[in-house]
Amino acid sequence: MPQKKPFVTLAQARAIAAEIPTPFHLYDEAGIRANARKVNAAFSWNKGFKEYFAVKATPNPYILKILQEEGCGVDCSSYTELLMSEACGFTGSDIMFSSNVTPAEDYKLASDLNTIINFDDITHLDFYDKVVGDWKETMSCRFNPGGLFKVTTDIMDNPGDAKYGMTEAQITEAYKILKAKGAKNFGIHAFLASNTVTNEYYPLLAKVLFELAVKLKKETGADIKFINLSGG
Repeated sequence: MPQKKPFVTLAQARAIAAEIPTPFHLYDEAGIRANARKVNAAFSWNKGFKEYFAVKATPNPYILKILQEEGCGVDCSSYTELLMSEACGFTGSDIMFSSNVTPAEDYKLASDLNTIINFDDITHLDFYDKVVGDWKETMSCRFNPGGLFKVTTDIMDNPGDAKYGMTEAQITEAYKILKAKGAKNFGIHAFLASNTVTNEYYPLLAKVLFELAVKLKKETGADIKFINLSGG
């Protein structure tokens, strides 16, 4: 394996620390841009591909602006993250809003920014209808298949123990509700494992979601425009 070298030397770090009060974070802008370009190049065969950076991972507007310049969108889960993304110039479909326990003001701001709202729980649809009621043409839902999610012989995580996401029956019902509310374009999202470093994770996750997409299309007639593989 190639040796991983720091992007800054010890002498440079000491020189910076002599001028800037510690503690501080030091970011490698060239490295961030290079990695963003590698991801986008790897999926360039898919004209509809877009990388959505999870703001919660590094809520730093300078980082968000760099990623925006590299063609990335943002994934938000809170009111503050939505505000930060708006301040950085992200709007509309460049923002994916995926939240678990969601206050009314969060949904209202997500709606005002015309984000892609990703519903985590089927009960959230009724709550959104009561506090916002502005249904968009494009809506998404989070899927939880339950049980164990395995990669080769190792158990990577246990979605069945998670309280997030909808079952297949629930997401089918959610699509029917969303269609009745006027939604025309649909997305599917899932987060089935954490801290995954194996290469098998994404192909297996994609298989689960694309097979689900076929079922949902047949059962609801929904026009599924995108599948969000999420992190892991």
